[in-house]
Amino acid sequence: MRTGTMDINAEGHLEIGGCDTIRLAKEYGTPLYILDEEAVVQNSREYLQSLQRLPRSQVVYAGKAFLTLGMCRIVDKLGLGLDVVSGGELYTALQAEFPAERIYFHGNNKSLFELESAIQAGVGRIVVDNRYELELLSQLAIKHHTQVSVLLRVTPGVEAHTHTYIQTGQEDSKFGVGLANDAALAMLKCIKALPNIDLKGVHCHIGSQIFDISCFKIAIDLMFDFIVQAAHHGIVVDELDLGGGLGIRYTEADDPVSITKFGHLLTETVLTACQQRSLTVPKIIIEPGRSLVGEAGTTIYEVGAIKDIPGIRKYASVDGGMGDNPRVALYQAQYHAIVANKPNETADFVYTIAGKCCESGDMLIHDGKLPFLEPGDILAILSTGAYNYSMASNYNLIPRLAVVTVYKGESELLVERESYADLVRLQKIPDRLCKKSVY
Repeated sequence: MRTGTMDINAEGHLEIGGCDTIRLAKEYGTPLYILDEEAVVQNSREYLQSLQRLPRSQVVYAGKAFLTLGMCRIVDKLGLGLDVVSGGELYTALQAEFPAERIYFHGNNKSLFELESAIQAGVGRIVVDNRYELELLSQLAIKHHTQVSVLLRVTPGVEAHTHTYIQTGQEDSKFGVGLANDAALAMLKCIKALPNIDLKGVHCHIGSQIFDISCFKIAIDLMFDFIVQAAHHGIVVDELDLGGGLGIRYTEADDPVSITKFGHLLTETVLTACQQRSLTVPKIIIEPGRSLVGEAGTTIYEVGAIKDIPGIRKYASVDGGMGDNPRVALYQAQYHAIVANKPNETADFVYTIAGKCCESGDMLIHDGKLPFLEPGDILAILSTGAYNYSMASNYNLIPRLAVVTVYKGESELLVERESYADLVRLQKIPDRLCKKSVY
């Protein structure tokens, strides 16, 4: 299994973006996140091309998957919008000089400070999640003498076939306003009645890591029924944001739908739905995150201790773990690995890849087939571009990893590796604890 621009070079090493991963390990150290920039570009263009039949469309990158200053620049140069879900993500985008008018601000509990920051920055759309937020937003818009463009997040009642933790479109969700009992319609009426709030459209998102894309057809039909219902009450919905959620390949057993097939399904379903309901096609917005960067990311580790428990299991420990990839512990996620310095050797051995954290659950791969492993081997775990760096922690006070981008034979740092000094930089010792006798 290979992803993006992966290849095996003349030295018999795994290569990504024209860069030898063994040389990357020596230059930048391990563990190390590697971003295949060309794969991101290709995925983005595939999304854009797949929606060309729509009169108006916008591809918006869901930054929570992976966001740095450099990633913001990549997204900007590709002409995409940017979805942010916190003040920190908004700040990062603005520091990278990302055009504010192409920023979509999400979140189920945006603070007063975050909303005010978004208004002052002039973000393109604020996705309203609940009535409390809407009232805050109206007050702030009046205070700043401005109009705020919003989308209403709706939960359409569609349960995507994915992990429970990443389902978001069902009625029982912390996100958005449900269609049941006309709750969403009542919110639209409230939005239209409030001063300084400009309703642009509606938003839905049914989940993440979805392979069965038929659920998107159901969601689209439900959303257009809702748009028709709103029209009967004199409310015009000009934009429909369908969120993201397309699954990617983590292991050889995964069989995700291509970006092109997904885009064509959305296009055909939207056009048919509008024709059946005699509607003008609204602007269609989609928000891919994982499917843009997931397979473009690889994490390389150095193998250390190897422990063989006869008749039970063989463990190979690496110099990273749940601090840089918590998804295995959190979602029971599965991954595929390649031994970067032995990519052509036959995978005849079964290993469980253990992390170095002081936690029994710190595993990266359970019982995976690999070539014979030795200390010093470089292990590449694939498809770590989404929700790895962005969810990384300093558990056990382990510094977070460096991130490099590789593109046509060149590598550059996106994020420097943290130092031990960084771990304590914000910590303080209270004055009273500096005294000889305290307790």
